[in-house]
Amino acid sequence: MKRNKIIDDSKQHRLQQHKQCIAFHEAGHAAAIYLNNKARNLPPIFFQIIFKEISDTADYDGFVSEGSHDDCVARVEGGRLIQSLPYSVDGLAHKLVDHNEAMAPLVKDYIRAFEADIINLLIGPLAEAKYVHNRDDELFNHQLVNLKSLENYGGSSDISLAREYIENFSASREQQDEKLHELFFLACDFVKDPLNWKSITELANHILVSDKAIISCEEVASVLQS
Repeated sequence: MKRNKIIDDSKQHRLQQHKQCIAFHEAGHAAAIYLNNKARNLPPIFFQIIFKEISDTADYDGFVSEGSHDDCVARVEGGRLIQSLPYSVDGLAHKLVDHNEAMAPLVKDYIRAFEADIINLLIGPLAEAKYVHNRDDELFNHQLVNLKSLENYGGSSDISLAREYIENFSASREQQDEKLHELFFLACDFVKDPLNWKSITELANHILVSDKAIISCEEVASVLQS
């Protein structure tokens, strides 16, 4: 993330803070895709982190006024285990198991991948939230940070996609909400884990120092394995 024009010190400071937030957000997603999937014995999957250059004051004012960086400044391309959502995971599971018990392990694997994708989506804004809370000497926990508040940490598109997933989990709104909150707590636990947070921090610092437009999954793996 580079810039070409000189801006005043106050705006430069705020711009640097936003760059740090973006770095932690994308580092959260990437670390989750690599570490969370690995911990769940899920297969490795291609992804890359793509950054848009914030080249001048106009670009800076634009994304700050929107209150969210989302895809306009940085995004993880790829990284999703589920490429096409079924009409209902719950219905699919029952249908396959009822007709063929041999399919049960495959269904379980699918649901594990389904849940991992949602958790990995939520870890991005949660990592940004934890960075901001740490920076401001504030506590970070489930009570202070909830699903709705993640919109304040660049999480609008992440939450929207997570809800798209969860709507395919069950026809019951109550079950949808229960599952989403269950996965939200798991995402929080991932971010709060000291080793995971160390990995996210190291990757975020690497992103800031490298100043690249694209960081590959191989480069992410190299940083996280070091």
